[in-house]
Amino acid sequence: MLKFLIRSKILITISIHKQIKPERFSLMIMKKPSLASQPFHKQVKKNKASVQTQKSVKEISAGGVVFKCTPRGFYFALMKDSYGKWAFPKGRVEKGETLEEGAARETLEELGLEEIRLIDYLGKIDIWFRDRFEKNGMLVHKDIHFFLFQTSPEAKLISDPEHHTYGVKWVPLNQILKSSNYKDTKPIIQEAIQLVKKNAL
Repeated sequence: MLKFLIRSKILITISIHKQIKPERFSLMIMKKPSLASQPFHKQVKKNKASVQTQKSVKEISAGGVVFKCTPRGFYFALMKDSYGKWAFPKGRVEKGETLEEGAARETLEELGLEEIRLIDYLGKIDIWFRDRFEKNGMLVHKDIHFFLFQTSPEAKLISDPEHHTYGVKWVPLNQILKSSNYKDTKPIIQEAIQLVKKNAL
């Protein structure tokens, strides 16, 4: 299993899981965050067939599903995005970053955590949306890769509007499926739940 300790400024490799093939894992300083656009999920579902024929740009993003194990059970972290919806942290992968590094950076920034540990790769979803921030309404096709992270039982979440986080909360494992406001992340959540239960980390 790929596990490495991730602090707010440094990533440190511990071991590598054979199913995940990182391009590189080395000691590095975390970079300042980039402003990542948030998707119009409802618009995508209604117009996916038509938007695929329009001129678009491709983006690669990565995000994290974070959990902690406490005496009361497992809890997952959610953040309130700029649309007022509860979601998992994610953002564009910066030049020179691996997917894992990008996911870790965005997760630490948007949840205000000090330390997380990479557990496994959860999967990918793809969405279409119109960028309202930087591309003046241009159609964007985005692949979002999600990773499972674990943090300490006493970890606290901190919201930060600078990172497009307008609220944070811990959700019990048995409520996480219905707590996320984006239905397209359901397969990602189900995979995370299975991994947590299977390994009882």
